Amino acid sequence: MSPLVVYVLTGLAAVAVALTRLRLGRSRGGAGRVDVARAPLGVHTVAGALALVAWLTFLAGADALGEDAVTLLGLVALVLWWIVALAGLLILARWLPARGRHAAGSLEDSWSSGPGLSVLAHVGMLVTVGVFTYAYLVKAV
Repeated sequence: MSPLVVYVLTGLAAVAVALTRLRLGRSRGGAGRVDVARAPLGVHTVAGALALVAWLTFLAGADALGEDAVTLLGLVALVLWWIVALAGLLILARWLPARGRHAAGSLEDSWSSGPGLSVLAHVGMLVTVGVFTYAYLVKAV
C-alpha cells in the first residue's frame, strides 16, 4: 500500500469531519432533519480534531519521536478515528425512517437533496479508517 493513499485519505477524512460540523452544527439542525443529536456531533467533531492532530503527528513525527512514542501515538490516533467513524454512523441514523403518530417527515437542505452526501462521507470514513488500520498494521506508514 502506498503512503500517498493514506495521505490523500487523511485529507478527505479532515474534510468529512469539518463539513459534518458545518452542515449539522447549526442550532436549527441541518441536512434535512430538524433534530440532530448533539452528543454524536460533538464526539464526531472533538474526536475528529484530536484524531487528525494525532494522526498527522504520527505520520510526520516518525523521525523526531522514538519508536515507542510513535507506536503509541499511532494507536491513539486509530482509536480516535474509529470513534469518529462510529459517531458518524450514529449521525447517519437520523436518516432512518421515523415512525409514530408525531413523526416529522424529512426536509430538503441546500447541500443535497437527501442523505447522499452524509452516506458518502460516513461510509467513506468507515472505509478510510479500515485503510488506516491496515496501513498501520502492515507498517506501510
